[in-house]
Amino acid sequence: MAMFINSDLCTSCGDCEPVCPTGAIVPKKGVFFINADVCTECEPDHDVPQCLSVCFEDGCIVPAE
Repeated sequence: MAMFINSDLCTSCGDCEPVCPTGAIVPKKGVFFINADVCTECEPDHDVPQCLSVCFEDGCIVPAE
């Protein structure tokens, strides 16, 4: 599974990009995007996805469907 950034809620603060241990988060057209092929939801190294731990916008980063 992977995480997903809701582009309508993303403020482009960039806080999530440097904390991603797999480098799955990249800027795209002014907002950030998570490459689902690379995202591991930070397992098994962390209990929660690191992008969630730094994002201040509720509902911006969610599990991908």
